[in-house]
Amino acid sequence: MEQQIRTLTARLLASRSLPRTDPQVRRALVDETFRAELEARLAGVGLQLIDNPYAEHVALALADDVHEPVFGATREYAASNIGLTRDQIALLVIIWALIVLPKRERQINRQKLIDDGQHDMFDKEAPLPLGEEVAGSLSEASLLADFAPVLGHKTYVQGKLLSRLAQLGFIERRGGLIFEGPLLDVLLDYRLLADRIIHGTLGDVLAQAGHRPAGQDADDPEDLR
Repeated sequence: MEQQIRTLTARLLASRSLPRTDPQVRRALVDETFRAELEARLAGVGLQLIDNPYAEHVALALADDVHEPVFGATREYAASNIGLTRDQIALLVIIWALIVLPKRERQINRQKLIDDGQHDMFDKEAPLPLGEEVAGSLSEASLLADFAPVLGHKTYVQGKLLSRLAQLGFIERRGGLIFEGPLLDVLLDYRLLADRIIHGTLGDVLAQAGHRPAGQDADDPEDLR
């Protein structure tokens, strides 16, 4: 077990995130002893494992008690501890709202992105759908048309904002479409953001642009987190 924990820790540090389907990650999710030892090893160097059952990946983050010692000197971390600018953060939240909120609604209802209209009487017991079977994509051209005018201009948004979010692993850009990246759902806290977006100012902004956020289910899905 010692060698597997060392290997998994090193892989997480090198990759920043790993898919839940990875054999070593799966062991960490189901083997309590292995998970406890892994978390103790990470805690020893000020890190924690971020695991969201609705996300396709797990990731590493700083432990809460070391945020101030690590980032507090310049106070820049109050906005972002990975160096994102305000406009990059704004676009990140918009993309999160347009991809993750509808995806979460499908997951709660055990509904895939392409649904043939047939419903199994035991569908609530079906495995939680993950990945692109529930996570839709965004047209990059439509996103630019709706939001580039308030974030700068098309070239700036493509070259400085979207490219940075893709570089960090929050999104993937393929064939003119924007897809969920490995870190989009696991690092942004649904419990904190969902209600603020649905019932806040950003919800109105999205609705005006023709992107009404999906409604939140009565039960908070992040109770499992």
